[in-house]
Amino acid sequence: MMVPVVYTLAHQYPNVRITVLSRPFARNFFENLLPNVGFMEADLQNEYRGMKGLNALFRRLSAKRFTAIADLHNIIRSSYLRMLFNISRYKVAHIDKHRKGKHQLVSKNNKVLEQQPTSFQNYADVFRRLGYPIDIENSPFTSIFPPEGGPLRQLPPEIGEKKSFQQWIGIAPYAAHKGKIYPIPLMTQVIERLVKNHPSCRIFFFGGGPSEMRQFNQWASQYKQCINASALLDGIGQELILMSHLDVMLSMDSANMHIASLVATPVVSVWGATHPFAGFLGWRQQPENIVQADLSCRPCSVYGGRPCHRGDYACLNSIQPDTIVDTMERIINKEA
Repeated sequence: MMVPVVYTLAHQYPNVRITVLSRPFARNFFENLLPNVGFMEADLQNEYRGMKGLNALFRRLSAKRFTAIADLHNIIRSSYLRMLFNISRYKVAHIDKHRKGKHQLVSKNNKVLEQQPTSFQNYADVFRRLGYPIDIENSPFTSIFPPEGGPLRQLPPEIGEKKSFQQWIGIAPYAAHKGKIYPIPLMTQVIERLVKNHPSCRIFFFGGGPSEMRQFNQWASQYKQCINASALLDGIGQELILMSHLDVMLSMDSANMHIASLVATPVVSVWGATHPFAGFLGWRQQPENIVQADLSCRPCSVYGGRPCHRGDYACLNSIQPDTIVDTMERIINKEA
């Protein structure tokens, strides 16, 4: 979610040199963003592990003589680095995550169902406090790639070329927590309906772990239109390319919603224990493409990790497959 904000900052202040510090996987998001945006990776598991590692990282960073430090994470590690920069009299600002408002949003009693500031706005506020106000509402950022999408030639041949009569559909059915995952039997019904409606379509599955791979392979063996994309693609860079050619992506409240958003792909997002009011909807995703149940207990969690109050995850089980498919069809028909 940082990408559109960093792009906007770099575009609005072309003479400011920006360095993004993150884990190595994030390089694909930033290294070709704009000429005045650079990327610096930090391996926190090995090279910069623990306090000793963070001290070494600080020395490396301070040698670059930055004029301002923006902490867009505000966790223990970044807070420690921020403290070192403050002691050294750097100009520093950090993100306000509006925890009080989010706590009221997910409260079991006396719930306050109000839209919280989005992460995009929270990031922009950090730069404003550093003296770089940006107009995030009118940001020129649309996609990491040109309008025609990323180069398909860089993908494995099994992905193939997109034919004019084909619909390319992405599905990312998993998330970090059970409270954000649409039940697999119901997701199977979604796939069945999509295949029935679009016999010539290609459905690409995105995900990670061993259990996910087994399910993807099962679907792929069951339906000739389905492809386990994660088994074929080599990392986030190739996932971004493929997603940029999709007609629609179906995702939970997960990272894949945001990755697809960075390449201007419309996303139908399914929300269970969490809620878009927490401020985590993908960049410029449309509210009418959100699928969620109207339950008084929702949301019960900001990130989806809390156990279900009711014990039955009605927030997900009550969503009918046809509701999801109809929302996707509206986008597919519009694209066609």
